[in-house]
Amino acid sequence: TEDGLAIEDILSGPMIRQDPELTWKYLIQIARAARGSRYNRGHEVIAEMEQHFERVWTLTQNVDGFHRAAGSRNLIEIHGDLHDIYCTACGYRRHVDDYDALALPPRCPECRRILRPDVVLFGEFLPPDKVQTLFAECRRGFDAVFSVGTSSVFPYIVEPVRQAQLRGRPTIEINPGESAISRLVDVKLTLRAAVALDAIWTRYCQI
Repeated sequence: TEDGLAIEDILSGPMIRQDPELTWKYLIQIARAARGSRYNRGHEVIAEMEQHFERVWTLTQNVDGFHRAAGSRNLIEIHGDLHDIYCTACGYRRHVDDYDALALPPRCPECRRILRPDVVLFGEFLPPDKVQTLFAECRRGFDAVFSVGTSSVFPYIVEPVRQAQLRGRPTIEINPGESAISRLVDVKLTLRAAVALDAIWTRYCQI
């Protein structure tokens, strides 16, 4: 970065405590670079599946909030959502559409302590409640598990696929590239998520 630090260091738990203004400077830059982005047809299909089937859960590493915006409700946003900010001292929290109106660094209107995004920064632990939900739903099992557009480098992202395989349930990967599970799944679709999910859902609805 222009400050001579690795982005992993700037967007880390220790850094937001030591130098919140620097961390927020880059968070705001990231938010501005993504301005105008929105969910795509793939997000919409997943939300439509949730409304159609008895039980659909979405595990996502993304912090953009697109799944929720598209209509999904059974979500495990394992790394959080950049739009949710909270106070590091008291119980204040709020949802913001963007960071434009925030000061640098933003402070709690109730106690004046620093606000931070409700995301997992580098070096921080995953939220225990979300991990518990993930493993609880995996124990219940699914008829099929899709891995969509992820490199699958984290064990907790691979876990639903692994559990499905142990139960003899079909596993499908949708990914234009290779990932850590590409050679393990039953079906590999080398396509982009929006294209593949829309085609699958269109065909299913025609049956």
